[in-house]
Amino acid sequence: MIMLSTVPLDVRSDAALSGALRNSVMRLARRLRVERASTDLGLNQLTVLGTLVRRGPLTVGELAAAEKVQPPSMTRTVNSLCELGLVERRSHETDRRQIVVHLTDKAADVLEADRRRRDAWLAQRLKELTPDERHLLRQVAPILERLAQA
Repeated sequence: MIMLSTVPLDVRSDAALSGALRNSVMRLARRLRVERASTDLGLNQLTVLGTLVRRGPLTVGELAAAEKVQPPSMTRTVNSLCELGLVERRSHETDRRQIVVHLTDKAADVLEADRRRRDAWLAQRLKELTPDERHLLRQVAPILERLAQA
């Protein structure tokens, strides 16, 4: 049994572990979203920008597939990001019939500010943990990343 703050988590079975992990990860993600400024972008917009950072320029269809949404929905998100000056559409380098979505410098600045704000909050919370707890999180972080990529 693991004690986090005053709430014991019984994770002796895989089913209990999956439930506890799902709840904890969702609560942490929700808490990190709270750290965004109220004028920040919506979650859909941020995830599209994040996908473009990780994967580079993509077509709207590729973005839709990556985010597991329908192309018309992705078109609306890309349109809103274009209006904000965060992405731009360009012709494909080898197939001029295709349009590829690229990040702008403004998008990089917005994402960096968002990341800094949330990282600062999390860094402060990590300072409140014991050295052993931080060591354990260093071991768990790569495993969580592997789960997220599955």
